[in-house]
Amino acid sequence: MISGHLPALQVVLPLMAAPLCLLLRHSTATWGLALATTWGSLAIAITLLLQVLSTGPVSYEMGGWAAPWGIEYRVDMVGAFVLVIVAALGSLVMPFARLSVAREVAADRVYLFYTMYLLCLTGLLGMAITGDVFNLFVFLEISSLSSYVLIGFGGDRRALTAAFRYLVMGTIGATFYIIGVGMMYMMTGTLNMADLATLLPAVAGTRTIQAALAFLTVGLSLKLALFPLHLWLPNAYTHAPSAVTAFLAGTATKVAVYALIRIYFTIFGGVDVFETFFIREVLMGLALVAMFAASAVAVFQTNIKRMLAYSSIAQIGYMVLGIGFATVTGLTGGIVHLFNHALMKGVLFMAMGCVFWKLGSVHIRDLAGLGRRMPVTMAAFLVGGLSLIGVPLTVGFISKWMLIQAALEKGWWPIAVLVLISSLLAVIYIWRVVEVAYFRPVAAEPGAESASKIAEAPLSMLLPMWVLAGACLYFGIDATRTLEVAAAAAMLLGTTP
Repeated sequence: MISGHLPALQVVLPLMAAPLCLLLRHSTATWGLALATTWGSLAIAITLLLQVLSTGPVSYEMGGWAAPWGIEYRVDMVGAFVLVIVAALGSLVMPFARLSVAREVAADRVYLFYTMYLLCLTGLLGMAITGDVFNLFVFLEISSLSSYVLIGFGGDRRALTAAFRYLVMGTIGATFYIIGVGMMYMMTGTLNMADLATLLPAVAGTRTIQAALAFLTVGLSLKLALFPLHLWLPNAYTHAPSAVTAFLAGTATKVAVYALIRIYFTIFGGVDVFETFFIREVLMGLALVAMFAASAVAVFQTNIKRMLAYSSIAQIGYMVLGIGFATVTGLTGGIVHLFNHALMKGVLFMAMGCVFWKLGSVHIRDLAGLGRRMPVTMAAFLVGGLSLIGVPLTVGFISKWMLIQAALEKGWWPIAVLVLISSLLAVIYIWRVVEVAYFRPVAAEPGAESASKIAEAPLSMLLPMWVLAGACLYFGIDATRTLEVAAAAAMLLGTTP
């Protein structure tokens, strides 16, 4: 039955559709194919999550070769959750992308855009589903290489510089990761994650494995843009096409965080890395610095996309902070923030995509009076902004509440206070946009487009944006299901109570 092959189809479907886009070449036809493919991937991801919830982890042996000799795709609770996040963002961005991409990407390159988009989706889904550390590297490179091209499609020539910087730093990160994998293989003779988890405790005290853990941590920290290894992210998010920024901000760094979780809690699950190797102090220290430093920089940005990019670096700090607690409550907060941040950043960057589609700019001075001219778009931005701050009844509140609870359970009340204070910085930079959009009059500049000519973005762009905005509110009011899945994933990973 086809249901038995869903793990393979999760990756094969977008992988096979990508070269078809290259052959079709027609922009509308390639968009239609990409739309059908992304929604098909979402259906498969949801089916796999429901299957895991009902029957437990799903293991799929590629070519019938049993692990660890063959390649294994393994879907457990945390993997299925990440698959749904990636597929959901990938499918919601696609309706938004049709007009947005037509506006920002040269007409003769649109079919190449959708080709790269599907390859990027393939890589991200593959990272979440594979049970093999080398295969994770392969999918990491597929997603990264296609991301470089997607960023380079930006209309500004600075997009090429941003893509090149990302390429250089991404290559360094991938090199560090594969060096770590090679060291583990040298000591254990296996690449399968479950097999590594069994064999590593016997050799965990060796310098080779300690060095491997360091290489893996640095390599993945580059990919997830953990402070101070974040330098590629602001320019990449700022100069990439709006659809690319919305997709990557909601998925790429989240999957890298997931890979880091896999390293610490699955592969090194039998070794207390947080006590033995001082991982906790390093991760929590960098996370706290990121939460404050990136938010402080965001306050002074005048380009809204760049402001949101620095905000993403701060939000990655919250996720890594959850990992650093290494408790069920802390990791639950970190995992649920993967989902919540994907929602809020998706709606914020889509809102800026709508603004750019109408104004051709996302500079803060050009947003004067936009709350009256584009009320639906700016209302969605406001919902995303409140979620980013962590206002009650939004998804951001759920994540931060779990992290504060984790800190108090440990007796680390200063960290709980720091989480609260860092949220106040988000109030400042979100309020700057709200104040300009709602409380400043429209600037009457010579030759500027009149207020009467500026209306809302098309429905195909507004609808996916408001689906995400509605999700920010719905899962902020009723977070039962997301917290249940995240908590089950945290317990599965073997964290302490």
